[in-house]
Amino acid sequence: MADAPRIMLISALAQSPGPAIAAMQDEWPEARAYNLIDDSLASDFAAIGEISPAIYDRFLTLGRYAASASDGRVAASGILFTCSAFRPAIERVKADLSIPVITPNEGAFDEALALCRGKDDGGRIGLLLTFEGSVAPLTGEIRAMADVIGQAHPTIVPAVATGALEALQAGDAERHDLLSARAAESLPPVDVVVIGQFSMARAAPLVRECRGEPVLTTPHMAARKMRRLVERAG
Repeated sequence: MADAPRIMLISALAQSPGPAIAAMQDEWPEARAYNLIDDSLASDFAAIGEISPAIYDRFLTLGRYAASASDGRVAASGILFTCSAFRPAIERVKADLSIPVITPNEGAFDEALALCRGKDDGGRIGLLLTFEGSVAPLTGEIRAMADVIGQAHPTIVPAVATGALEALQAGDAERHDLLSARAAESLPPVDVVVIGQFSMARAAPLVRECRGEPVLTTPHMAARKMRRLVERAG
């Protein structure tokens, strides 16, 4: 294990590392995963209302720090961001570094688009969230990924579980999961449901109980994609 791949996880919510580490253990137990957390990022973004130049700089700082972390033998093999609302800032980090860097939702969106491929109407993706600010950037990310592979834009149907994140932050995980399931129930029929935030993945069992469609969680799909990219890079 001394020379096992070293994966750095960067989070903007204190509730995200747990699901990320669990997914890494499930999907790539041979890798070593470590956390960097700046849980002021989400509240600062909400207060500012946009990804400001200062937030871009903070992401670059976090990315460069993570990439430089080493035990003297093994440096970081890849960086997985767990914060879904910050894709433009993460893309800056991707362009700045030579190691694989992925957004939290890439893996799940890859699979969701595959499930919509060939649909006459482009398909329908239900996007389940606890943070309203994630709706626009994640919708844009799905459309951009569809453009890259030459696929028609699917219809994105968002549902925000109002109050769920606050419940989780207050330590009431049961209420978080219940509110998440209620939001999932409000979705019309779709081709696939994506639970679009790492901190929300814990609600997947209840969401699956009330939906007949495939339900994808972002942590496992992200860990799976990170493994593919790092192993491909050699």
